[in-house]
Amino acid sequence: MRYSILYGVLIMDTVEAIKIRILQLCEEESISINKLANYSGLAPSTLKGILYDRSRNPKIITLKIICDGLNITLAEFFTSSEFNDLE
Repeated sequence: MRYSILYGVLIMDTVEAIKIRILQLCEEESISINKLANYSGLAPSTLKGILYDRSRNPKIITLKIICDGLNITLAEFFTSSEFNDLE
């Protein structure tokens, strides 16, 4: 996990927040990463690259495709406490 310490407070980075949010949404929908990849039309390796730190800069279009697979908007994706607390 990638965190920074700022003024004695542990701060999560954006990519870590994205990973957490994808995992939360998969859990809420009771689907696996492979199932999400299938729903989204992405290669499983693309999602796993984001989740396992091989992709440190996921593109917004990739996130939009993930959202489409989950039938949510980008706004819904980013409406999460993880993103509210980013520095």
